[in-house]
Amino acid sequence: MTAVVNPQVAADPLPPRRRNRAWEKFRRNPSALLGGAIVTFFVVVALLAPLLPLPGPVETDWAAVRKAPSAAHPFGTDEIGRDVLSRMIWGAQASLLAGVLSVGIAVLLGVPLGMLSGYLRGWTDAVISRFTEALLAAPFLILAIALAAFLGPSLQNAMIAIGLSAMPIFIRLARAQTLSVMTEDYVESARAVGIGHLGLIRRYILPNILPPIIVQSTLTIATAIIAEASLSFLGLGQQPPAPSWGAMLNIAKNFLEQAPWMALYPGIAIFLVVLGFNLLGDGLRDALDPRDT
Repeated sequence: MTAVVNPQVAADPLPPRRRNRAWEKFRRNPSALLGGAIVTFFVVVALLAPLLPLPGPVETDWAAVRKAPSAAHPFGTDEIGRDVLSRMIWGAQASLLAGVLSVGIAVLLGVPLGMLSGYLRGWTDAVISRFTEALLAAPFLILAIALAAFLGPSLQNAMIAIGLSAMPIFIRLARAQTLSVMTEDYVESARAVGIGHLGLIRRYILPNILPPIIVQSTLTIATAIIAEASLSFLGLGQQPPAPSWGAMLNIAKNFLEQAPWMALYPGIAIFLVVLGFNLLGDGLRDALDPRDT
């Protein structure tokens, strides 16, 4: 007869001792702290956009068309005299919103399907796995472009397209983690004391698969931001005159010789925010590694 242990102890994927150890490991990781600082900076700037003393992102100044960076316009102006710094700050809202919400869509759809696949197995697992493999047959960005073109050009549709394209990643991750957790003794103990399916999933399986999902979500946000910029560059994301880093690059490609700053600053912003999320995700992966004892 299987010995019954207290399943409640195993339900917490990060007990206080391990949680403190994870934080200490994260805090001692310079690259993780740098990534967190970069992400925090962009989030704060995006949130403070309405309060900053800058021209509106769609305000034009026909006397300052394609002007080089100056005291009046620190990042210069674009082809119709709009302030590049203002448009970059407001464009950060679109990029970060697209990254977070699209990954949220992928998690909300993918994790339940992956858990269902790993928990029920059998024909349910076969159907969901074949569906996932069909989506993974197309490259992520190509699938996102196809879905965005089908749904129509807008930021909302771009987020849906990116979320659906990223969903297979979370289906496979949740399925693999669920299969792993299902072999643990505390799951068998929970079953032995009469806990039902929903209680087992909610109290013991979901909490224990959350750390890798959190790490993957952070890394996928970086990919989603690049995807949003790509869709906006192609005219399938944020629509003019609303600012977006990808749309700004699309316009700037026509003025690389006359006004290189139009492309330089949005490109740097995309690079930095993607770097920040990647460093943050790597730091979280190291800090939450269950093999760390």
